[in-house]
Amino acid sequence: MNSSPDNQKKKHKRRVRYSGTHPKSFHEKYKELQPEKYADDVNKIIQKGNTPAGTHRSICVNEILEFLQITPGQVGLDATLGYGGHTLEMLKCLDSKGHLYALDVDSIELPRTQDRLERLGFGPDIITFKQTNFSNIDQVALESGPLNFVLADLGVSSMQIDNPERGFSYKSDGPLDLRLNPNKGMSASNRLKTMKQNELEGMLIENADEPHASVISHAIIDTIKKGIDITTTTQLQQIIEKALHFLPEKTKKEDIKKSCQRCFQALRIDVNSEYEVLYEFLEKLPTTLAKGGRVAILSFHSGEDRLVKKSFQKFYREGVYSDIASKPIRPTAEECYSNSRARSTKLRWAIKS
Repeated sequence: MNSSPDNQKKKHKRRVRYSGTHPKSFHEKYKELQPEKYADDVNKIIQKGNTPAGTHRSICVNEILEFLQITPGQVGLDATLGYGGHTLEMLKCLDSKGHLYALDVDSIELPRTQDRLERLGFGPDIITFKQTNFSNIDQVALESGPLNFVLADLGVSSMQIDNPERGFSYKSDGPLDLRLNPNKGMSASNRLKTMKQNELEGMLIENADEPHASVISHAIIDTIKKGIDITTTTQLQQIIEKALHFLPEKTKKEDIKKSCQRCFQALRIDVNSEYEVLYEFLEKLPTTLAKGGRVAILSFHSGEDRLVKKSFQKFYREGVYSDIASKPIRPTAEECYSNSRARSTKLRWAIKS
């Protein structure tokens, strides 16, 4: 193989360059889909089973509210604020009495959600916003006191997925970032440069059960060894697609799509230390709950659900929880039909002794 400097330069010239949307134009594009202003457009999108761009459709709202049994005067926590859909419904249950604490690490989306809820009339008298990781629930409890109810929705919000600037999806060209808080930590692009093949292969298996982890990890590391930085979502998607060229033609397109989804999920979990953060949250959770306090957790893949299930079972055996879900609650068929992002959801709950 000819690896002369000229050829190396040609390889570098063929790199995919980021052509994502400028932050300003992204904001201008998606503000036009505000539900309160464009109800007809939004309804048409929802009828097709899709989520309107720049918004988020909360999952299992009725099931969550039915379990939490929120009453006016209680103190609660939305550990993962996101778009604020669940938050809004919990605030309605409080009926301007009591207080809700709302957490999110996302420095971009939290101010937008805070502004949205404040414009709906929910101010500091009823809700406190904090930009912090939900693993710091013990610090929040020092201010809030014992919590009567807690909700944690572990899913990535649709606003994060739909914004190509964040790099959460292989479907749009953008920087390979994947950080929930883009101002902290290491981007996925930089993270890949620190990994060896066996470590990357293990990550793809552990975080996403990727069946082609060996082939994909080899292709990624081989690309980096050639001096090519993987800086965009499209680059990574193309590497995965090329690595899986051997798949049967009949199912290749769908199989590659699923592998891309799993690889991006695995990287996101790693970059944000999601398992470690969730474990810390679950360990601290019982000490923050009032007697009879209720907690509901939505998970979206097997790794998360496994951690939640084991934690609830452990504390139930120890008598810390008086009752836990014997099996997860799943969204209804109707909700899964109208919102495809609900299909992998599992809801588990526990009650403090």
